[in-house]
Amino acid sequence: MTDLRAGTLLHVTRAASVQFLRPIFFRLIRVHTDWHTYHGWVWLDGYEVDARGEAVARRSIFVRPDGLRVLAPSALTLPRRPSGRPRRPAGKPTPNP
Repeated sequence: MTDLRAGTLLHVTRAASVQFLRPIFFRLIRVHTDWHTYHGWVWLDGYEVDARGEAVARRSIFVRPDGLRVLAPSALTLPRRPSGRPRRPAGKPTPNP
């Protein structure tokens, strides 16, 4: 069984449940170990995240842990943020005061 802990980034596909025809990235909050389910299935609470790692929706999902893919924390990368300085257009000289 996959080691599931809070903060784990998961790739959830059809291998985990037929409802995920369109795979999602999922940041885990908690595993509901106290909820009784079918053998080999669990309820997970977490956030669906986009390709940049930003949360887009809070969800509870019912999946087979053996079908989940655990991703490295750096699997989703944030784009570089621009610095606070405005850029000068190329080819224009800097004005002298």
